[in-house]
Amino acid sequence: MKIITILGARPQFIKAGSVSREIIRQREAGCDIQEVIVHTGQHYDANMSDVFFEEMQIPKPDYFLGIGGKTHGAMTGQMIEKIESILVKEEPDWVMVYGDTNSTLAGAIAASKLHIKIAHVEAGLRSFNMRMPEEVNRILTDRISSVLFCPTQAAVDNLTKEGVDSWQTDTSVVLSGDVMQDGALFYKGLAQKPSNLNIAGDCVLCTIHRAENTDDPQRLKQIISALNEIAQTQQVILPLHPRTKKLLEMGEYDTSNLSIIDPVGYLNMVWLIDNCSLVMTDSGGLQKEAYFFGVPCITMRDETEWVELVEAGANVLVGADKKRILDAYHNTKSSSVVETHSEDLYGGGKASKRIVKVLLNG
Repeated sequence: MKIITILGARPQFIKAGSVSREIIRQREAGCDIQEVIVHTGQHYDANMSDVFFEEMQIPKPDYFLGIGGKTHGAMTGQMIEKIESILVKEEPDWVMVYGDTNSTLAGAIAASKLHIKIAHVEAGLRSFNMRMPEEVNRILTDRISSVLFCPTQAAVDNLTKEGVDSWQTDTSVVLSGDVMQDGALFYKGLAQKPSNLNIAGDCVLCTIHRAENTDDPQRLKQIISALNEIAQTQQVILPLHPRTKKLLEMGEYDTSNLSIIDPVGYLNMVWLIDNCSLVMTDSGGLQKEAYFFGVPCITMRDETEWVELVEAGANVLVGADKKRILDAYHNTKSSSVVETHSEDLYGGGKASKRIVKVLLNG
């Protein structure tokens, strides 16, 4: 069996790394299975050097397409064209895609036109916000995939409500669990403390990167003002993208109390999550990673794909309102931490095994 995996951003490589390690284990155990990895280049990341793949124990890509920095249409179109030529050459049994990037959709479209079976990992997730490009990508990819690997029961329920049984006669839905949990448990043992970072005991880890927050001065001002107030009594560590850092420097934002640092590598981020007492973020992935390590989370968005975390009390949605952010912070500090290490929500670190088993049997 030959599987072609299409990836376009560093988080996707980290997720796919868990499945790749399971494929290698199966091959070493005698299974005739091969994985070919295609990196579209959608997100250029200077941290993704050879050292990155070695440290993260992730196979290096077999193909690098170098497509990035373009409009959604141009990027997706060029990806489809180049991916198609690789599929014709490699003749895979499966094309596997992850999540909701333009690379995800391009890989799925190219495979569907060639009648190659598509496996979508992280299927069924919905924010119900069609203004998000990611929402469009994930819905369209689900619609043309052969097997939908859902990380949660909520994702399965979303597909059921959308009538998945009527899409194709051979579409299957699998509650696989979340490969992110597989990775978090694996990388916890490899975590590294960021160098040149002074941590004053108990700290808050915060990230802000979504355009809905960074490109809206009013939302950004509310968030930064709340964080700066929190940082008067508890250290707030804020790894910040250069673009967002520049926005803060250009505007009237008081960041005097914040511990602003440059973006850190994944193993550094795992260490920070595992050693903080609270996560505050607008990142989808970080919401779950906080949960995996038993850390409460405040999400500065108006919606989340991970509704089960809110229902479990492990995550609080506050939007970008300063009062709601501060209220959630004080409530979290005054209440006991909810025990969040439950295998029921995300599969207990066994998602990769379930995914590869289904592919081998399919």
